[in-house]
Amino acid sequence: MLAFDSSEASASRDVNLIPLKIVIAGGFGVGKTTMVGAVSEIKPLTTEETLTAASVGVDNLAGVGQKTTTTVSMDFGRITFPTQNLMLLLFGTPGQQRFWFMWEDLSLGAVGAVVLADTRRLLDSFAAIEYFELRRIPFVVAVNEFDGAFRYTTEEVRDALEVKPEVPVMLCDARSTSSCRRVLISLVEHARAMSLAARSHQ
Repeated sequence: MLAFDSSEASASRDVNLIPLKIVIAGGFGVGKTTMVGAVSEIKPLTTEETLTAASVGVDNLAGVGQKTTTTVSMDFGRITFPTQNLMLLLFGTPGQQRFWFMWEDLSLGAVGAVVLADTRRLLDSFAAIEYFELRRIPFVVAVNEFDGAFRYTTEEVRDALEVKPEVPVMLCDARSTSSCRRVLISLVEHARAMSLAARSHQ
């Protein structure tokens, strides 16, 4: 099991870290920017722009009516696990369909992905799940439990999204550093297990 403590970040400069690219994906307004910001040990790079009247009829704001900004290119953050010799490079994707062309570049070379899901807009998760399944990129599904949203078990979410049994499904709070770290740890371990399984079948 991977571990992280506050002293590890300061030790990272003395360790030869292996960089791993991780994609944070999901629908519009699901919490991708929030997650990158919550877990990154550096000031995250964001490309958020204010929503304007021009997006009316283009972006579906159902369920996220309080949202005033949107990611138009990507988010970037970093977290290190020096005791495991790892540095995770986090790339958050834009959520709106009109910016999906960015996904190909952001996913290139990724070892895994987090698909953030919102139970208020669960249908928006299917596109991300299908994207990573088709490209055989290991992923986990993390249900961001928004305040006031309906609560479901992980098995109920798995069934609703038709996620395969081997894919981890977790509940999380994208505002919580510890919660986001648990999701990333689960993803790295899942990607590692898939890689070992693939090698054993070669």
